[in-house]
Amino acid sequence: MMQVLLRVRVGGLIISALLFGMGASVGLLPVWGGAAAMALEPSKLQADADGLMKNVEEMMAHGGMGDAKAIVHHCGEAARHAETLMTQLTESDPRAQDARTSLDEVVRQCRRVSERGVHADPGSLLNPAIKARAAARDSVKALGLNRVNRS
Repeated sequence: MMQVLLRVRVGGLIISALLFGMGASVGLLPVWGGAAAMALEPSKLQADADGLMKNVEEMMAHGGMGDAKAIVHHCGEAARHAETLMTQLTESDPRAQDARTSLDEVVRQCRRVSERGVHADPGSLLNPAIKARAAARDSVKALGLNRVNRS
């Protein structure tokens, strides 16, 4: 008996099916587990993108107040969210390359912030923090995960 797993992408949905058969007869059995797993992925991406943006915005707010310890903390959290987003990107996604470049920049700039440390002048931490925020915005835009919250 021959079995073949077939995956087809239709729009944003991946349809999986298991083809099986003997000789001339072929049967088709849908595999819903793959489609269900893919349906959860956008919400995970959105959650990580929201966490990334929340931390870079809080990092900038604390920078305005002169709190170096908070800048370093939020930049570290932003780098963690950026790394998580990078692991979720697939090579076949056309948006992935632009987003990966921007996410790498977030991690690189946040590494600069953490190297300077909590005892550095908060003003000297703002330059790489601003660059990290700009890169985070670019990555979220490249992934198409922008959310406009207007109250």
